[in-house]
Amino acid sequence: MKTLLSLLALLVAATVVPAAQDTRCFEMRVYYAPEGKLDALHKRFRDHTLKLFAKHGIENLGYFVPVGANPERKLIYFLAYPSLAARHASWKAFMADPDWQKAYKASEVDGKLVAKVESAYLGATDYSPLAKAGTVGSRVFELRTYTTEPGRLPNLNARFRDHTVKLFERHGMANLAYWTPLADQKGAASPPDVNNTLIYLLAHQSQDAAKASFGAFGKDPAWQAARKASEEKAGGSLTIKGGVKSVFLVPTDYSPWK
Repeated sequence: MKTLLSLLALLVAATVVPAAQDTRCFEMRVYYAPEGKLDALHKRFRDHTLKLFAKHGIENLGYFVPVGANPERKLIYFLAYPSLAARHASWKAFMADPDWQKAYKASEVDGKLVAKVESAYLGATDYSPLAKAGTVGSRVFELRTYTTEPGRLPNLNARFRDHTVKLFERHGMANLAYWTPLADQKGAASPPDVNNTLIYLLAHQSQDAAKASFGAFGKDPAWQAARKASEEKAGGSLTIKGGVKSVFLVPTDYSPWK
């Protein structure tokens, strides 16, 4: 009997202890290359930057470009650190590294490789999968950014936590990571609204598969019920008009996340 009670106690404990939340600091960085310079920027990352990031404790997660023409010559990438303080210390050491200074100077003999930078410090939501780089195979990624009505980010997170993430999975979409901006964005370049923004990554077999998945998801009675209930509770739409942005991405040849 004593053994049985002990086993029951362990089972109860296992059901009430939540999964550990990912407490790392993440950073999303977007670089805009001048005309004719994107290939040179890729080469600098491929040959130097990734290795120097790793040297200074910066975790390389994923490097992507938009699907298609990419007229703005964007490079979008994601990094991870143990904390925001660790982020700042790592970048300070990276920028002072003679190997970086040498690579930077050599790569820009014929002009700057980056015309504009956008960045944001992010924290994982409590329902986010562990963001972990790895090669799965041929697939397309989707970066989605939601801007909520003032004060409705908790409602949006609740809907994702309780319904959306599971329904995405039901309809063939891979949930990779869900983030909200950290309160402290000091030093970030053009960060999003920290109170009203959700940023997340999905993966699909293709853009056509993504279209089919979202079509089925939108018609799912469980989604329709969840959306209706969440909006009634909040007193209206959770996102502002035009507040859902999507861009399809493909990984670069040097991206750890594929």
